[in-house]
Amino acid sequence: MTRVVTPFDRVVVIFNPQSTGRAPELAEELRADLLERLPGTPVTMSPTQRAGHGRDLAREAAASGRPLIVSVSGDGGYNEVVDGVMRAGNDDVVCAVMAAGNANDHRRTIKERPLIDAVVTGEVRRIDLLRLTVGTGSDARTHYAHSYIGVGLTPVVAVDLEKGGKGSLREIVSVVRTFARFRPFPIELEDGSRRSVDSLVFANINQMAKYATVSDAGRPDDGRFEVITLPHTAKWRILAVAIRAATTGLGPQPTATRYGFTTLGPTPLQLDGEVLALDGATPVCVEVAPRALATIS
Repeated sequence: MTRVVTPFDRVVVIFNPQSTGRAPELAEELRADLLERLPGTPVTMSPTQRAGHGRDLAREAAASGRPLIVSVSGDGGYNEVVDGVMRAGNDDVVCAVMAAGNANDHRRTIKERPLIDAVVTGEVRRIDLLRLTVGTGSDARTHYAHSYIGVGLTPVVAVDLEKGGKGSLREIVSVVRTFARFRPFPIELEDGSRRSVDSLVFANINQMAKYATVSDAGRPDDGRFEVITLPHTAKWRILAVAIRAATTGLGPQPTATRYGFTTLGPTPLQLDGEVLALDGATPVCVEVAPRALATIS
C-alpha cells in the first residue's frame, strides 16, 4: 500500500460525548475512516467534559508539532477550538470542522468536498478570522471568531433558543417570542456619535442562521469583513429584512478591517453561536485577522 503523505503529524478529534446530536457517532466514524485511509497517522480522540473545555483541549493539542485538529460540532463548538488554537500561537496547526450541530454555517459555506477526502488530500488553505477585543489596557480580553460576531437581535435570539429548545416548533416559538419582546441596543461609535441598533453583524462568511444570505460577495479570505447594520426601526421592517435575507439575500454590504464602539448598556454579543454578556460602558473592537487560520475543506 502506498503511504499517503500529509502536512499533519497527527489528527486530534474534539467532540462532545454528551451531545444531543450525532457528534459521538460521527467522531467514531471519522476515526475509523482515518485509520483506514491514513494508517500511518496517529489519531487521538479528545472528548470534552464541560462547556469551554474544547478551547482548553485545542490549545493543549496545538502547543507543539503539526496537528490537524478536527472539531466534530456545530459553529459554537468550532469557535472554542479555533479560539484555543489561536491562543497556542503555533502557525503549523491546521483546523477543520465536521458538521454536527444545529446551523453549521461555517462548514456549509466553505465546504468543497467530504471532510475525510479533504483530510486525505491535505490541501491546506488559510482564511481570515475576526478578532474581538473587549475592554482596554490590562483588562482587555481577546476572542476569535471564524464566521461572525453579532450584537443586538442575533445573540438575544441565540439565548432564547437555548432556553426554549432548538428544532422544529420549539425553535419557531422561541424566535417569535424573542422578536416580540426585543428592544434595541444603544452604542457609541469611536467618532462620538451614538446609534440605537436592532442588529449589528460583522460577517466573515456570507451566510448565517442556516437560511440567511447576508452579503453578495463576502469571502473568508479577502482580508475584510462585511458590516450588516440594522438601525432601530419598526418591527415589521426588521421582519422584512429577515425575509429578504432568507429569500433573495441582502445584497452588497459595506466592508471594513476594523470597527470600534462602546456599549451604553448591558449588551449580549455572539461569536459563532457562543454568547458573551457585556456590561455598559465597555469598549469593543472588531478587527480582521488576515489569513490567521490554516484549514482544510
